[in-house]
Amino acid sequence: MNIGIDETSYKKGHKYITVIVNRDTNTVVWASQEHGKGVLTQFYKQLTPELLSSIKVVTGDGAKWITECVNEFTPDCERCVAPFHVVQWAMDALNEVRREVWREACAEFTRLSKEHPLKNGRTKDGDPNTAILNAAKAKADEIKNSAYALGKAPENLTENQQNRVAMIAEDNNRLYRAYRMKEMLRLLLKIKDGDEAGDALKRWLWWASHSRIDAFKEQYLKLKRHRRDHILNAIRLGMSNARIEATNNKIKLIVRKAYGFRNIQNMLDMVCLVCSDLRGHFLTENLEVHDQHKHWG
Repeated sequence: MNIGIDETSYKKGHKYITVIVNRDTNTVVWASQEHGKGVLTQFYKQLTPELLSSIKVVTGDGAKWITECVNEFTPDCERCVAPFHVVQWAMDALNEVRREVWREACAEFTRLSKEHPLKNGRTKDGDPNTAILNAAKAKADEIKNSAYALGKAPENLTENQQNRVAMIAEDNNRLYRAYRMKEMLRLLLKIKDGDEAGDALKRWLWWASHSRIDAFKEQYLKLKRHRRDHILNAIRLGMSNARIEATNNKIKLIVRKAYGFRNIQNMLDMVCLVCSDLRGHFLTENLEVHDQHKHWG
C-alpha cells in the first residue's frame, strides 16, 4: 500500500486539517484537525501490525515530523518527497529574491528622487531628471510585475511575458540567475532515470551552494541531507503529486462549503464520506469509527 500525507488549510490563521490518502485507490482513509507529529502519531497508533507492514511508500512534503513518524512506525517503507513540493520551495526562493530586488529598485528610485528633484514636483517632457526617474520607476515596476512570468515554464510564456523575462535577463543578473536555478530544478525533476536525476541534482546543489544568493543557499541546506534521498525516491518510483492534488481539490471544495458547518468535525466527516470509497453504508471491516471520527479504510 502507498499512502500520501497532505495538509490543507481550512481557515485563515494557520488552521489545518491532516488528510491521509491511499495512493493506490486515490481515496481518503483518515482525516484529523490540526497537523504535526502528534496528529500523525495518532493515525499510526490506530493501525494493526499487519496494516503497518503493508505500507510500502509514504509521500508528503519535506516536513521533519513526517519523516520522524515514518522512521518510527514504518522504518522499512520508502519515504518520498513529491517533485511538486520541491518546485514550490524553489518558487518560494525565487519570489524572495524578486522581492529583495524590487525593494532595492524602490530604494534606488527614492535616492534618485532626492538627487534629481523635479521642478514644481511634476514630470516634464524633455527634462533630464524626468527621464532618469521614469527609467528608475519603470525598472522597479517591471520587477514587481514579473512574478507571474518568472513562475511559468518558458514554453508557456506569452510574447509579453517572454519580453519581460528577457528584460530581467538584461537588467538584473541576480534575479535572472534565481529564475534559471528554479527552471533547472524543475526540469531535472522530470528526469525518469534515477541515476541521471541524482547526478543532475548533485550539480544543482553545488550551483545553489555557490550561487551567492541567500534564498537558494537555504534551499541547498534544506535539500542536501535526507530530503535529497527522498526526492530521488519519488523520481525512481514515479510518485508524482497529480493524484493527491485531485483529491486535494475535492477537499478544498468541501472546505469552501463547510463554512456553514457548526464545527470542524462535520467537515472532517464530509471529507471522509465524499473522498473515500464508502458507498451507502459503513463496512466495519473497512472503517473504524473512533471517538474523534477518524477513518481508516
